[in-house]
Amino acid sequence: MLPRSGVISVRGLQKIYRVHKREPGFVASVSSLFRRKYDDVRAVDGIDFEIEPGERVGFLGPNGAGKTTTLKMLAGLLHPTAGEARVDGHEPKRRGEAFLRKITLVLGQKQQLIWDLPPSETFELNRAIYGLPRDAFDKTQKEIVELLDIGDVIKRPTRQLSLGERMKCELAASLVHGPKVLFLDEPTIGLDVSMQTIVRDFIRRYNEEREATVILTSHNMADVSALCPRVIVINHGKLAFDGELRDLVQRTRPGKRVAFRFGKKPERAALDALGEVVRMDDETAELRVPSAKVSEVVAHAIASMGAEDLTVTDPPLEEVMADVFA
Repeated sequence: MLPRSGVISVRGLQKIYRVHKREPGFVASVSSLFRRKYDDVRAVDGIDFEIEPGERVGFLGPNGAGKTTTLKMLAGLLHPTAGEARVDGHEPKRRGEAFLRKITLVLGQKQQLIWDLPPSETFELNRAIYGLPRDAFDKTQKEIVELLDIGDVIKRPTRQLSLGERMKCELAASLVHGPKVLFLDEPTIGLDVSMQTIVRDFIRRYNEEREATVILTSHNMADVSALCPRVIVINHGKLAFDGELRDLVQRTRPGKRVAFRFGKKPERAALDALGEVVRMDDETAELRVPSAKVSEVVAHAIASMGAEDLTVTDPPLEEVMADVFA
């Protein structure tokens, strides 16, 4: 049996698809009617992890790594080929009523809103599906609508809403039953920068106010850095990293990025002596510098090179993840 200390426990989880393989051409098409060849595709290949109540965890990997497949197994939409999973003590594949009331799965590229009806009708439909008492439903809906600022939006037909308005209503529809476990797959896909910020703030507030557990997949690293202190990375269906995001950054790309603004164009040789030059133009330069040498480099740039402004940051998360996937 799996240990029950975490709200989500996964041991040896595996999903293998048997895929028909056929060569191109008419002869191969006819031959495949009588003798088929198959390949086994390991979408998820024996992963283990545990997530505690109230955590916000980034679930990362390149396209085809097995992220969405894993979320669907945890939500009970897919049955694992092997291994075990528990979500708050429930076995997801059984799809029990008590389990379904505790979770939600938001797929950024799928829609549950009814196209010709206002989102409020979808909210009411979900209230009926979950059998929610009217008072509790009205209270939860009011809180979520206020947090997302969609009071007028939910009264207009879905087809008249912008992408950002629809995404906020999708989130609201998925949360009206007050789930304690959120599986979020690309929740900000297609949204502009300001709308992404609104959605992130909402997810964080829901997590903190309701002590909900959040697993987030996203190719937008701004989502991950803003929301997820911990990340789980899978590649080719296997676990590649599980730990603090800052530890992953330091292990993969140790050091800092130091960006300077100078009063005049600096000498390239002088910059090379300070660190690895990432970018340089007439008045600015960005260097990759070991953490232990940041103070020394900054002091020298100000005293000897006329640096007028500077910023010190971690390496971009996109570069870190590219290194991990490589």
